[in-house]
Amino acid sequence: MLRKIRISLQVVTMTLVTLLLLGIGFRVHLWAGWVAKIQFLPALMALNFGVLAMVIIAALLFGRIYCSVICPLGIMQDFFSWLGGKAKKNHFSYAKENKVLRYGFLGVFALALIIGFAPVTTLFEPYSAYSRIVNSLFKPLYDMLNNWLASMDAANDRYNFTEVQIWTRSVTTFVVAILTLLILAFLAWRKGRIYCNTICPVGTTLSFISRIPGFGFRVRFNKDKCKNCGMCEKNCKAQAIDFKNGTVDYSRCVVCGDCLDKCKFDALHYTTKKAPSESKPVDTERRAFLVGAAVAGTTAAFAQTQMKVDGGLAAIEDKKAPKRQTPVTPPGSVSARHFEKHCTACQLCVSSCPNNVLRPSTDFMKLMQPVMSFERGYCRPECTRCSEVCPAGAIKPISREEKTTIHVGHAVWIKENCVVLRDGVSCGNCARHCPTEAILMIDYEGPNGTVQVPAVDENKCIGCGACEHLCPARPFSAIYVEGNEMHQIG
Repeated sequence: MLRKIRISLQVVTMTLVTLLLLGIGFRVHLWAGWVAKIQFLPALMALNFGVLAMVIIAALLFGRIYCSVICPLGIMQDFFSWLGGKAKKNHFSYAKENKVLRYGFLGVFALALIIGFAPVTTLFEPYSAYSRIVNSLFKPLYDMLNNWLASMDAANDRYNFTEVQIWTRSVTTFVVAILTLLILAFLAWRKGRIYCNTICPVGTTLSFISRIPGFGFRVRFNKDKCKNCGMCEKNCKAQAIDFKNGTVDYSRCVVCGDCLDKCKFDALHYTTKKAPSESKPVDTERRAFLVGAAVAGTTAAFAQTQMKVDGGLAAIEDKKAPKRQTPVTPPGSVSARHFEKHCTACQLCVSSCPNNVLRPSTDFMKLMQPVMSFERGYCRPECTRCSEVCPAGAIKPISREEKTTIHVGHAVWIKENCVVLRDGVSCGNCARHCPTEAILMIDYEGPNGTVQVPAVDENKCIGCGACEHLCPARPFSAIYVEGNEMHQIG
């Protein structure tokens, strides 16, 4: 019964998390966004003490059940481990806890978190690792399916689907996602939850709480019934059961229920400290149901796209991103420093951005954390999507009114790129489309006489990137946005 409940909750969690990360309609976030906010590290970064308290209490009462039913990377490991079990049954064995490696990784991760060293925190945080896999590998497949359905609809004069651009937002993130998936799949196939119980910082943190045996429910032996068949140990993907000594390493047990299912002598029970006796049998199914209901109650407590169109008449040269001295971070992120310290690079804002503005950074010190770039769209003043979905507090919630007053950067004119001077044509596109009227066209004495060129009023410019995106100059725009280290209000 416990195993069935665990699998049911895993299906719910993985479905909701994956739908969120694929960006399947913003309404999904409105009723399922809580599943991102109950992830441990995002809750820690956002100082969401309610979620943290519930995760800790759940670990104290039920063991590391978080790793089995809430963490998407843990659930993915279970899937690959299950596949490995299909290929070779009963292939696990007990192994002692590798304390040096386990606590060493946790120490390095904690230090990186404190000093804000993004390459370590973004690589090893489990929720972010799964998010990158979905965004980089699964989302392009979903977009292909969407575009196929859109073409089929259009052929029948129906328009239920809108075609979207399929593009790689970051080659670095794509490579990291592939390597993460391959390594985790191989380890889980061969050794079960070795990553979860050796490298994962969240798993190690929760192990300190779950190893306390005097509280709540744990998997326990009834030595009077045990026949030393070893089936529990051979099917424990956490390698936490030592059947010879009748012990379970609760710091690694994730309460998957596989051992209970495999025991043919009723010698294992998920129960409190007092072992079940022959005279008073324990209704394990009822307890498993109550535990599952408690976990479910705990967790439940909490494509519009700009298309590039050329009319089929001529190829449009793709724009290239300028080299910005200061990256542009999303409105609501307060400052570049605040964003770097709180962002876990989960990519949820990237997949949710309807304007294709956010993409993972390739800067080593900000590895895979989102930055704004305007080759495929601009940050519309009425859109606050990224601030609404961020689970880690890196982008604070803002209203539409507040967004129009936040200056994330300022436009800079590059004379050498401007088509007015370079090609001798009149333009004014940047001034015409500026939503804050921060750009004016002024007279300029060029080589062919007086022409109109843009001048930027930095006091009005909010850094939305409309001018950069809509500038006709290729491959580099004649006007681009330089980020502000500290966002200005007003």
